[in-house]
Amino acid sequence: MKLIIKLIAVLSLVITSVNANENYFSKAKELFEKEKYEDSKFLLQRSIVFNPKHSKSYLYLAKIYNIEENEIEEKKNLNTTLLLEPDNEEATYLLIEIELKRSNFSKVKNLKNDFESICSSLCDKLKSISERLDDMEAKNDS
Repeated sequence: MKLIIKLIAVLSLVITSVNANENYFSKAKELFEKEKYEDSKFLLQRSIVFNPKHSKSYLYLAKIYNIEENEIEEKKNLNTTLLLEPDNEEATYLLIEIELKRSNFSKVKNLKNDFESICSSLCDKLKSISERLDDMEAKNDS
């Protein structure tokens, strides 16, 4: 009987934490869309506490860090997103943008190859990536 009560208690805690995580993320996304970035960041961090494997929370944190021009934190959160969800095309694209700014040609080429194989809704960005990469290589060769 005690075992059943413990199992019910654990199960209810798990359900509560899953619901809390979804509530935090939903509210954080809503705040992000309203450009209330500090409040959104706080809720995204709470979401990660409840579910450290919630890739979308890391992706939205990366977007906030991009707005704040904190490239180190942006890249860290994008890498975490891709660790948890390797086929996340938005995170891959945002990471390509960072590496293009840094003129990291080899990294951009690798990420571009990954992006080509996973893109579904952002495939129109491939031409721009290729053109910018070609321009940078031409300038580098000059």
